[in-house]
Amino acid sequence: MDVISLSTPIQDVPRIGLAYQKRLKKFGIKTVQDILFHFPSRYDDFSDIIPISEARQKLTQTVCIQGKIVEIENTRTFKKWMSLTEAVVEDENAKIKIIWFNQPYISKTLKEDDFVCLAGKVSLGKEGLYLNNPSYEKINEWAENNSLTHTGRIVPVYPETRGVTSRWFRFIIKPLLVRFVNIIPESLPPEIIKRYKFLPISEALWQLHFPDSFESADAAKSRFSFEELFLIQLSVLKEKAKLMQQQAPACKMDAGLMKEFTGSLPFKLTDSQKKCSFQILKDLEKSIPMSRLLEGDVGSGKTVVATMACLSVVKCGNQVAFMAPTEILAKQHFKEISELLKNFNVKIGLLTGKDSRISEAQEVLEISRQSLLGDLENHTLNILIGTHALIQKGVTFKNLALVIVDEQHRFGVDQRAQLFKGLKLTPHLLSMTATPIPRTLALTVYGDLDLSLITEMPKDRKKIKTLIVEPKDRKTAYEFIEKEAKEGKGIFVICPKIEPKKTVPIPGFSASKPGINDGQFFGSFVPQNYDLRSLAFNDVKAVKEEYEKLSKEVFPDLRITILHGKMKAKEKERIMLDFKKGEIDILVSTSVVEVG
Repeated sequence: MDVISLSTPIQDVPRIGLAYQKRLKKFGIKTVQDILFHFPSRYDDFSDIIPISEARQKLTQTVCIQGKIVEIENTRTFKKWMSLTEAVVEDENAKIKIIWFNQPYISKTLKEDDFVCLAGKVSLGKEGLYLNNPSYEKINEWAENNSLTHTGRIVPVYPETRGVTSRWFRFIIKPLLVRFVNIIPESLPPEIIKRYKFLPISEALWQLHFPDSFESADAAKSRFSFEELFLIQLSVLKEKAKLMQQQAPACKMDAGLMKEFTGSLPFKLTDSQKKCSFQILKDLEKSIPMSRLLEGDVGSGKTVVATMACLSVVKCGNQVAFMAPTEILAKQHFKEISELLKNFNVKIGLLTGKDSRISEAQEVLEISRQSLLGDLENHTLNILIGTHALIQKGVTFKNLALVIVDEQHRFGVDQRAQLFKGLKLTPHLLSMTATPIPRTLALTVYGDLDLSLITEMPKDRKKIKTLIVEPKDRKTAYEFIEKEAKEGKGIFVICPKIEPKKTVPIPGFSASKPGINDGQFFGSFVPQNYDLRSLAFNDVKAVKEEYEKLSKEVFPDLRITILHGKMKAKEKERIMLDFKKGEIDILVSTSVVEVG
């Protein structure tokens, strides 16, 4: 132990070695410091140590006792040939039997006359009370709570994997904490610790692993939760500072052109759209790269705002890349932006894994991939809309000034950076999302992005109603759906899964005939007269299963079709087109429809 430090690889730590190296790799644990920062996921409260004589009053409860082993031996059950380790433990006033199942090694660890602390459930068998499969540790006669590790205290329970138990983690972490806890460098500034009354890192680390109370554990969690977000924010602000040192193409806004564009729209922009557009257009005028997140609900008009940015950049002699997460959404953007800019002499391209086309002079033409990429490199193509195909080899922009990424959380930083390769100036970045992000979270996780919010819907948009229908009213809901469908209105039925998961009964439970054993298994949390069968199986709706039910049992006269992410792109597109035309009444789908 003398030669190890916080940076020592775990395989060099005594009692760990190579045997555990691969197992710990699953948790990202590579060094001593990593294992000290492998935090518990929960705690067991074994802190109330009672005399053995009081165990009868705690039947079916988990208790903690201390005493001396007076008998211990291994036996086997007659029927299942299961290994049992049976012991008798006594304190000053009483005795109790202890049973461990399939742990014969315990009889080699614990011997007669050893003093032990045990924590387990009090059960009643044919031969009387016994402690069922308890946690254990040796002690020197009557131990104080703070000297214990696995029992007699609030005990940490860690994320585990095969061959690495919480007991093993406690066994390894406690001596390492004793050695290193006071030399781990403080990561928060003193003024922040003082202002928010956080525990110092040494105390917080100890209280998180081996807390004196649940209040102490909560205080430690608060400190490390804050620290994690604080360090994330510092990291993103550092990236933003780097970005501020780079040069971007300055695209001066043409107010007259923007007025002409908004005048060509068949609707008026909302105040939110105007505000967000102005923020973006003013950012594009700067020679510092814009990095902005445009957030707004589906249907709030984000694409129109983005199109204004595209037009401003193009009319300054630059190019735009517009990335979407799916082929359906890329085609949707291509169609919408082509329509919005049809009178502004802008050449727009579409590039996906299987498709390439251009929109020019109010015409949409199929074009070879090679021709499209040639136009892009020669700068006869102004805007290129596409999927991940935009970052593939051979896609070269002549004068890229703006990158727009829809649903930006679906793309990694490295993927977006692919677009910037080989460019003398750093393009401006506009990210768009329909995912509501609380401002505090946006400032923390997206701290390198300025935030523009579209907070209102266009006036011609119908108000969305959200209703929750109870199971007893399902028939009424079906009648409503049938009425709407017969009036020519399309209906989505959204399910979380494509195929039903195999139903697996809960262990010890008979789905066909609930009985007393089931009630004992579930314990006191099951309400009286509750049908336990509903607890035994996963009730998650699946597309294929729901389609069969709706098409054959509920709405046999309606046109019902399936849509999910595993289908080929052309098939998905055909189904969506048929649905739009009114040739499908009900579309049973996964959440793939959220992006197109």
